[in-house]
Amino acid sequence: MAVVRHATVTWTGDLATGGGTVTAFSSGAFTDLPVSWSARTENSNGLTSPEELLAAAHGSCFSMAFSSNLVKAGFPPDHIHVSCEVTFDKLEAGWTVVSSSLEVAARVPGIEEADFQAAAEAARDGCPISRALKGNVELMVDAVLETEDH
Repeated sequence: MAVVRHATVTWTGDLATGGGTVTAFSSGAFTDLPVSWSARTENSNGLTSPEELLAAAHGSCFSMAFSSNLVKAGFPPDHIHVSCEVTFDKLEAGWTVVSSSLEVAARVPGIEEADFQAAAEAARDGCPISRALKGNVELMVDAVLETEDH
């Protein structure tokens, strides 16, 4: 069964000087987040951007897939912290999302480093947002297994 989510955007003005708002219509989790072109390409000045929203989507999707992979391997995590950085760059073809870099630190009792890295790489390649980006955006993951000392 397909699940559909819905967001709305209202934009006023031209690209360079205009602005808009984005709302999570399905969930109501956020309303009227301000967006602008300058927030994408210069200083964000408290506004969001499609790339920041993409980073949030990719990071949360990855964390779910990674947790699932760890549990299926018999190693439920104590915690997972993910940071996602999406890079938006002006290329010859125009402004483009060029990469999404995931950094994850997790405490996973009993797991070996190789199994931990394999689960992280599988989540990088297999989460639904990664699959949507694959072939168009460079996907990277840097995974750190935390010990009791950290």
